[in-house]
Parts: sequence; C-alpha cells; structure tokens
Amino acid sequence: MTAFEGRRKASHELHKSGCFVIPNPWDTGSAKMLASLGFKALATTSSGFAWSQGSADGATPREAVLQHLRTIVAATELPVNADFESGYASTPEGVAESVRMAIDTGVAGISIEDSTGDANDPLRPIEAGVARMKAARRAIDESRSGVMLVGRAENFIVNRPDLDDTIARLKAYSAAGADCLYAPGIKAREQISAVVAAVAPKPVNLLIGSTSELTLKDVAALGVRRISVGGALARCAWGGFMRAARMLASEGRFDGFSGAASGKELNELFGNGR
Repeated sequence: MTAFEGRRKASHELHKSGCFVIPNPWDTGSAKMLASLGFKALATTSSGFAWSQGSADGATPREAVLQHLRTIVAATELPVNADFESGYASTPEGVAESVRMAIDTGVAGISIEDSTGDANDPLRPIEAGVARMKAARRAIDESRSGVMLVGRAENFIVNRPDLDDTIARLKAYSAAGADCLYAPGIKAREQISAVVAAVAPKPVNLLIGSTSELTLKDVAALGVRRISVGGALARCAWGGFMRAARMLASEGRFDGFSGAASGKELNELFGNGR
C-alpha cells in the first residue's frame, strides 16, 4: 500500500462512525501546527489560500490550486481533503479532467460545488450539478484511487437559503456518486438534522466558520460525521495581524503584539524535522 492509499483508506474509516473535526490550513506551517495538535485529517480552504496570495476567494487559477494541494499533502502524513471549488471547468468533461489532476496531487478527498460565481445567478441548475458530479465520480472510479467525493449544495452560502432545494440537490448528488454531502451555511439544529436524515446513511460535513452555541458533542448528537471550519482559522490569523498592523500605522503603538506566539514555541514546533 502506498502512502497515499493509506491516507485515503484512513479517510474513509474516519467517516464510518462518530464525528471528527477536519480543520483547514492554508500553508505548510498551519498544516504542521494542526497536525501537532492531534487532528486526524485536514482540508484545504480556497479562501484561506487565496488571501495568502493576495487574491479574493474564487480568483485562484487551477494550476496554482493544484500546486497548493501538493504543498499541503506534503506538509504532513494526514489525509487531505481538497476544497476544489466548482472543479475549475465549465463542462462536466472539464471537471473530470480537473479531478484527475487533483487525484495526482495525493489528496484523499475532493469536494465539488454547484455555484456559478455569478451573484445574479449563483446556482447551477440541479441537472448540471448532477452531470458534473457524475463526471467527477467517473474520474475517481477510473483512477481506482479510492479518493472520497464530496458533493456540495451552495444554497445557503450564496444567499439562496432554500432548505428544500438544498436537500433535493444533496440527494441528487448522493445518487450521482458523492460519498459525503455538504451544505455550507446551514446553522440551525433543525436544518442540520434534516440534511443528515435526508442523505443517510452517507456522512455529512458541517461548516462551523464562526462562533457557535454548538459544541462537537452537540453536532455529533445531530448525526454529523465531520466538521470543517473553512477560512475561519485563516481569518483569525489575519484578524490578529491586521489589528497589530493598523495600530502601528495609525497610532505608532505596539500593543497589538500582545498575545503573539513566542518564537521559541514556533521554533520548537517546526524544529527537528517536525
């Protein structure tokens, strides 16, 4: 068994029972930090990576994303799920090509969205989303890689909060071959429970990207298999950086350095080949 095969098998095992957090690093250092804390898997964040490159989310070209996937996969020995946006292609055939390229980076999972990037018409017709999901499924099956396919319904994150349509999309993507289902933006317990029930027994990913009354134990009780945080950790890092930098620029004060990680701690974390 190759290293990638082992990671992919481990990823599938994680989704069989219980609930786990799959946090989202945006570079080598953040990936290694998360691995040091005992997380069992990682997921990339399109927004976190885009911001680190000085770009807006959704503006990163495919080749840059593929290189980023290679970087995160190489950073640790953990399974990595790829935030692969809408597959970086306008057609199902193009999605299949992109998925084959992503598989070659060593990722253990690939998520495909049904958003268009057009604020006036943000969701693809469900039939188009299904065709793209089937294309991704075929590419994975033909590779015999065991990569997990995650189907995403973007309704709530693109300001189309229709739970019935969200569930219809998730069920269609499940039937089209998605191994795990994901509706970023749902927050209420009733919404989460409805999604879990609709696609059972397949696992559901829940996004918690801001402060929440829900704990890991609460989410597990709702039947969710995994929790991702999207760009939240990247935004936390940016928040501290921006506060300190603005204070320097506007007030000439250094109070923003309060709470900074120590250089000794970081050197110990990243030293000795860790």
